[in-house]
Amino acid sequence: MNQGPGGPNYPMASLYVGDLHPDVTESMLFEKFSTAGPVLSIRVCRDMITRRSLGYAYVNFQQPADAERALDTMNFDTLKQKPIRIMWSQRDPSLRKSGVGNVFIKNLDRSIDNKAMYDTFSAFGNILSCKVVQDETGGSKGYGFVHFETEEAANKAIEKVNGMLLNGKKVFVGRFISRKEREKELGERAKLFTNVYVKNLPEDFNDTKLKDLFVKYGDITSHKIMFKDDGKSKGFGFVAFGDPEAAEKAVEELNGKELNEGKPLYVGRAQKKAERQQELRRKFELLKMERLNRYQGVNLYVKNLDDTIDDERLRKEFTPFGTITSAKVMMEEGRSKGFGFVCFSSPEEATKAVTEMNGRIVGIKPLYVALAQRKEDRKAHLSSQYMQRIANMRMQQMGQMFQPGSGYYLPTLQAQPQRFYGPAQMTQMRPQPRWPAQPTVRQPSQTANYSAMQAPFRSTPRAQSTVPAQTLRSTVNTRTMNTQPVARMPPMQPAVMGVAASTATTAAAASSRPQPYKYTSTMRNPPQTVSAVQQQQAVQQPAVHVQGQEPLTATMLASADATEQKQMLGERLFPLIQQMYSDLAGKITGMLLEIDNSDLLHMLEHQESLKSKVEEAVAVLQAHQAKQAAAQMKPTQIAAGE
Repeated sequence: MNQGPGGPNYPMASLYVGDLHPDVTESMLFEKFSTAGPVLSIRVCRDMITRRSLGYAYVNFQQPADAERALDTMNFDTLKQKPIRIMWSQRDPSLRKSGVGNVFIKNLDRSIDNKAMYDTFSAFGNILSCKVVQDETGGSKGYGFVHFETEEAANKAIEKVNGMLLNGKKVFVGRFISRKEREKELGERAKLFTNVYVKNLPEDFNDTKLKDLFVKYGDITSHKIMFKDDGKSKGFGFVAFGDPEAAEKAVEELNGKELNEGKPLYVGRAQKKAERQQELRRKFELLKMERLNRYQGVNLYVKNLDDTIDDERLRKEFTPFGTITSAKVMMEEGRSKGFGFVCFSSPEEATKAVTEMNGRIVGIKPLYVALAQRKEDRKAHLSSQYMQRIANMRMQQMGQMFQPGSGYYLPTLQAQPQRFYGPAQMTQMRPQPRWPAQPTVRQPSQTANYSAMQAPFRSTPRAQSTVPAQTLRSTVNTRTMNTQPVARMPPMQPAVMGVAASTATTAAAASSRPQPYKYTSTMRNPPQTVSAVQQQQAVQQPAVHVQGQEPLTATMLASADATEQKQMLGERLFPLIQQMYSDLAGKITGMLLEIDNSDLLHMLEHQESLKSKVEEAVAVLQAHQAKQAAAQMKPTQIAAGE
């Protein structure tokens, strides 16, 4: 990269890529720019809220030579059918704002684009950036900017190209002037003017009358009234004086003067359309800021208004809280838009109204009352709330240590300290059982002692197991006290408590046999070997066997959700009930599924309990059918039966 003696230095190999298509991504840019050399990083700048592309990106190379090669060979190449614009990334905005080496070009032909202007001006020196200003449709506005690396190159371009013909049009090339400097220059020029604009002229006014009106203030070089195509006056015209003092004197004396009791004349300095729009925009902003400052803290926004509330009703509701300067319900085609504004004379009154009226029901709707905000402030506030909500959601996802109902624990980031205990301490830590250990262990089919299910037809509480739960816990704890701490299991679902109860004594029986021990990495005792038969006995689980169905175990039932648990139990109940009552099997199965899953498991294991419950269900169905039949009988039939 060639640099002049006074040119800036670019230690970073970073490129700015502009005029990007909205669909261009980092991968597309990497695929294109990696052909010039190793790419360090690529970032497409996007909107923080919508995540849409802002139309420009930054490409960082490892070597400045690769970045310069990409700038020379890929500038204005098409990507997604749109030419891209590449220039050196300038992190320091002072170079752009200083105006050094910046050139302004206007009166450009519409066919001249960025590449054509770059090719034209690159003969005078290195170009940092080059752009033709475009409108919303992508067409040229007829002017643009070229930023040279040095001031000497910019002066040379102004000297050679200013006044030249480019595509048949004479272009203007001059030094770039910032907006503040232009406004200052326009303000000084406004004090020295010779051209006067006049409007609100009578319809019978002609050029002669216009000259007679202004000639007494000085020499007039030209004067003209604007006419329509049909010959009628448009009501305005222009008068040019030879002396700025004469023009200023005419404006002072004739502005606001009435002719023939008509509209007052407007006489002022003639302005171009862009200059006039800029001045009106500046006045509008000043009035807007003044109005906002005047109504700051006293103007209230009221929404959720009833359709029957008008300006008078709105003022009446808020009158008790202070002096109201204005109250307005916003209307559209004669109907309320559901919101309005109430302005008080002091902030204290407005604050009191917000406190008392927010949430109060007026008509049939509760009001929402708050201080009125500008559209920009409200949008920024909502955006900040949205970003805060997204950040909180991400923090919850990252920092959540336990998900309720899932039974899965996430590891903590803090390392747990390793604790070592001696034999005496281990003896003291062992909990003493409250009851002596049971000498015998019942079989799984005999452990769950269920009470007889009499009427009514609902689940009745089961009797407690004959083996106390504390005894089982004490036995297991004494067996595992020499091992490292075991993570506490999450609470079991109610649907699988029956299966757990039926397997409790199996665990107690297993605890009487030698168990495989778990050791930490610092334990010195070698692990004991466990035979294959003991491993098979340890993992064996009791299961419910129904002919034609897969055996149902506690693990299968616990791993399913509530709906699937009912479906699994219903599939095994239906064939058993169908053998008793084939025509009512579906209804009876649905009725029994309302019972707790533990009771259903008991019925699957014990045929007598199932038969008792089925008989109760049949009795309930018959009673229900008899009641429906009696309700459908006509009164005459009932009387005849009596």
